[in-house]
Amino acid sequence: MSTDLQWLLLRKTTPSSPVFSKEPGNLRNLHSHKFSGLANTKTIDVSDSGNGIKITTRKTKASPRAVASSKAVTTIRARSGGRRALGIAAGNAKRGYRPDLRTATLARVSALLAAQKEPKPTPPKKVRGKKKAQRTVEAE
Repeated sequence: MSTDLQWLLLRKTTPSSPVFSKEPGNLRNLHSHKFSGLANTKTIDVSDSGNGIKITTRKTKASPRAVASSKAVTTIRARSGGRRALGIAAGNAKRGYRPDLRTATLARVSALLAAQKEPKPTPPKKVRGKKKAQRTVEAE
């Protein structure tokens, strides 16, 4: 079945405001043919896993009945660093696999990397001005 026919079956009439979608393989979570993970033969799915970030691509020459063997999974370790992770994410577009989704893939990987980072502890506030003078007088 062609991707255009699949999209015609999947889509509904869209109102003027944006409609969001939570299907797997939809990087921008927008209900459109370009970002649809169900209606396209080539899809990229970026998800968070326990040991890092998982990038799943659909193999183009796989059988439509094959499920697990039709996907290629690349895992980015949690502590591999931002530049390395973005290089791995951009590698699919460099090889010609959906280069139009390069910015969406990089945005999703960057957001997941930022979410995985541990926040820095906030330093205690320094007392200034009259309050500092009062505390030094009380301490003496």
